[in-house]
Amino acid sequence: MALVTSAPKPNRVRTTVTAPDPISREGVLSQLRRYPEIELSEDSGPAAVALLIEDVLDEGALTRLRRTVRSEGSRAVLVVGTVREHELLDVLESGVSAIVWRREATARRLVHAVLTAAKGGGDLPADLLGRLISQVGRLHRGRADQPGGSLGLTQREADVVRLVAEGLDTSEIARKLSYSERTVKNVMHGLTTRLHLRNRAHAVAYALREGYI
Repeated sequence: MALVTSAPKPNRVRTTVTAPDPISREGVLSQLRRYPEIELSEDSGPAAVALLIEDVLDEGALTRLRRTVRSEGSRAVLVVGTVREHELLDVLESGVSAIVWRREATARRLVHAVLTAAKGGGDLPADLLGRLISQVGRLHRGRADQPGGSLGLTQREADVVRLVAEGLDTSEIARKLSYSERTVKNVMHGLTTRLHLRNRAHAVAYALREGYI
């Protein structure tokens, strides 16, 4: 009796979809179900790729992005309406692999982003990539123009430390720079950790010594 062997199943990328409302989520799911290379998971747990749909990039959205990447170990694809310039580095530093504009989120575009992220690649809209290159270039030029800049503070870190030196607290700094309080705390934590500084006073002393203040 001849054995009947089935054709090998194609590798499928396990994907979860999170959206701010059920209509948006079901719309994305209905698009992705047509593609055999995508294995949709109804569970909210770890997946190879987590596709997150957000209306706005507030602190809650950034927290969800960081949790998805760091705690759950998934690669993240962000579908969003807009990203403001001062949010761009925060988004990318959170571990997002791909960004898709909501206005361009066709089924093929989403599948391409998911598969690219699953392979460890990156996928950014062309206009966003141009903004990123410009922003990084400005940061590098800013550091190069300052004493000790090659080893020192980014422009955003320098702005925060200057206000710390003026005696402002976290909420006052956040209002002054139009950041959230969490962002200010993250900036201070990042620079003190990276430069092995003990506390805010040590950070101010460092900034004074290196000529940022």
